[in-house]
Amino acid sequence: MPLHDPTPRRHRPVAVLAALGLGLAGLAAPAAAAPGADGELMSYVVNTRPSAAQTERAEQAVEAAGGTVVQSWPQIGVVVAHSDSDSFSADVRTGRLGRSVVSVGATRTAAVEVPEAGPQLRVARTGDTFAERQGVSATEVVATDPREAEQWDMAQIGADVADDGSSDVVVGVLDSGIDDTHPDLAPNLDASRSVGCTDAGVPDTDRSAWIPTTSDHGTHVAGTIAAARNGIGIVGVAPESTLTSIKVVNDDGFIYPEYAICGFVWAAEHDVDVTNNSYYIDPWQFWCGSDPDQAAVKEAVTRAVEYSEKRGVVSAAAAGNSNYDLAHKTTDSSSPNDTTPVTRDLDAGCLDLPAEIDGVVTVASNDVDVLKSSFSNYGEGVIDVTAPGSRILSTTLNGGYGLKSGTSMASPHAAGVLALLKAEHPGAKPAQLVRMLTRQADDVACPDDDRCTGTTDDNAFYGEGLVDAAEATGDARP
Repeated sequence: MPLHDPTPRRHRPVAVLAALGLGLAGLAAPAAAAPGADGELMSYVVNTRPSAAQTERAEQAVEAAGGTVVQSWPQIGVVVAHSDSDSFSADVRTGRLGRSVVSVGATRTAAVEVPEAGPQLRVARTGDTFAERQGVSATEVVATDPREAEQWDMAQIGADVADDGSSDVVVGVLDSGIDDTHPDLAPNLDASRSVGCTDAGVPDTDRSAWIPTTSDHGTHVAGTIAAARNGIGIVGVAPESTLTSIKVVNDDGFIYPEYAICGFVWAAEHDVDVTNNSYYIDPWQFWCGSDPDQAAVKEAVTRAVEYSEKRGVVSAAAAGNSNYDLAHKTTDSSSPNDTTPVTRDLDAGCLDLPAEIDGVVTVASNDVDVLKSSFSNYGEGVIDVTAPGSRILSTTLNGGYGLKSGTSMASPHAAGVLALLKAEHPGAKPAQLVRMLTRQADDVACPDDDRCTGTTDDNAFYGEGLVDAAEATGDARP
């Protein structure tokens, strides 16, 4: 299979044997209860060299170890596999075909539910586990009257006077799904490019796989990026852009690595220009290279992001909502969040995925006064830009509108500006768009806060400044 072939490769189950229990090797933390004991079905990434031939050998290594190949991405040399024995990783590496395998890692600490994706619902259930886990505020419902005048965030970044962009620019929303019936989103949503990735990381283009089921988070994000200028409700940063729903949040509110990998490769293979990523990948808030499982997952996700960038996709990601210094990580007591969290020491090799992958725009949140939002993560040399994220008005399910707070709300403002830049500079590569975004950002000086290290034009709270939609389109503010 050629490297550019987007067709997913799937195999029928063979004898299922093994799943590695995640330990915390190399980390100074109490040992967690070992998941993945014999009989528990677990999920893994198996990394090899990116080629069809090497991927096929890795698939054979999985099968020889008694595992099941669920999904293969030869473009990046990643195989997603399931197994229910605690010796799977060792068996894959030491088997006759183990030389084709670079690394193997469990993608979660909880067992896989079979079938993984439960019945798809067409209305959201009460509560939003995903938003709660990510630290995003609950939706505060507001009236459905036209409310553009109340969008202080759009005025703050100059989106209210910027050109609307172009429908030729496609923005992929990796999130909990987009409500395709919402009057502000339906005009801009491309169902033909939408996909669900939550069934073990296998792409599913059926509408039921990419519409919202348990969360309005993705719908809110999508409205900030590209709600249509149609006299209804609100207007997005880039209201002429085309949206595609790339669902990576399962019904329990988790974004496991294989879901995100599927999302980034899908974007790369379906002419997406910009992706927004308002999440961190579960179950680890920070993925540490000192742990073999986490290191393998870091490698697989990074390959997917880098592949998308090579195919012309530029990505923005939320910095996180823990008021945490990402430049000086110390400990983490919130992970893993799919079983029992433990307190562990962190080092420089522990990264927030995908926000801290090179090339991804890491977005912090500010309020109406352009002050750091109280919840926003920060970090000198980590934060690229800031954008409005406190009490942001946007679209919700069933044609509604509501307020949410979080860096999840800041990132789509940056994604929208990237879409405007792409419309203005259609030949620009992702790295060039990032440079334009950061150079045009308006400097924001540090407040009187010792945590805000750096200079006025690049500091821990605001990075290189507040994103500027007006400058992105060459329009002057009044």
